[in-house]
Amino acid sequence: MRFLFHYPELAGDRGDLLDAGPLAEVAAAAERHGFDGFSISEHPAPGARWLAAGGHQTLDPFVALSFAAAATTRLRLLTYLSVAPYRNPMLLAKAAATLDLLSGGRLTLGLGTGYLKGEFHALGVDFAERNTLFDEALDVLPLHWSGEPFSYTGTHFDAREVVARPRPVQRPIPIWVGGNSALSRRRVGAKAQGWIPMTGGAELSTTARTPELGTIAELARKIGEIREQAAAAGRTEHIDLVYSYHAAADPEVEPERHRAAFAELTAAGVDWLVISNRTPTAAATFDFLAAFGGTYLT
Repeated sequence: MRFLFHYPELAGDRGDLLDAGPLAEVAAAAERHGFDGFSISEHPAPGARWLAAGGHQTLDPFVALSFAAAATTRLRLLTYLSVAPYRNPMLLAKAAATLDLLSGGRLTLGLGTGYLKGEFHALGVDFAERNTLFDEALDVLPLHWSGEPFSYTGTHFDAREVVARPRPVQRPIPIWVGGNSALSRRRVGAKAQGWIPMTGGAELSTTARTPELGTIAELARKIGEIREQAAAAGRTEHIDLVYSYHAAADPEVEPERHRAAFAELTAAGVDWLVISNRTPTAAATFDFLAAFGGTYLT
């Protein structure tokens, strides 16, 4: 089991996005205390109603993760999640390849289809096209990263014999697909290197327009099916399962209960746990990292 620290997000529309601590220093502390990765979410234009109902602001994930990369040496850098339909796939591929190159091959590109209609409208993207645009991105990303001439005609673009550099260090950059739907799982089995199901219960599933994940046993069955689909398609690489763990608000309280939960998730096939701490202060973030690392990672 490996652990990712998700930079704490600001709920609502007040405060500063760096209230949880200087990002580069938080990333360095996560690495120092034994975490294996660091993640940032994406909401470029969240609506006021969603924010008032508990939604959150975010930093730009590619810019923010570049700061984390410069302050660390081994942390995996995860976009959790970048909304693929928001960007022309050429721009998405360029940002990802640049970050992968500059970080020495440490990017994992977490992608989602998106779920906030208002945000799609604000960005001028047709919400009804999000699945088509997502699939186009999955097609274009490896072509772009190859550094070789390619052509591709999408819904809103026509690339003719383009050559894009830099090539990323990783061949390919791992893509982890988010979402609980059967379509998301099929995408993982066919083209991605990891699955990020959404945890958090019925309310989050309704907001994010994705089915509830179900029990740990159902999670194990679903990841087993994904890996079987990948093998049937002739793929040999391991498919990572990434799970967001919400229970460790105080990592030093009931540590045996948390260890038992980690063991159950490992047995279900989980490879990565995403850990976060909703905290209003930098001091609380650093305290959390030290406590979690000292209890579970050293």
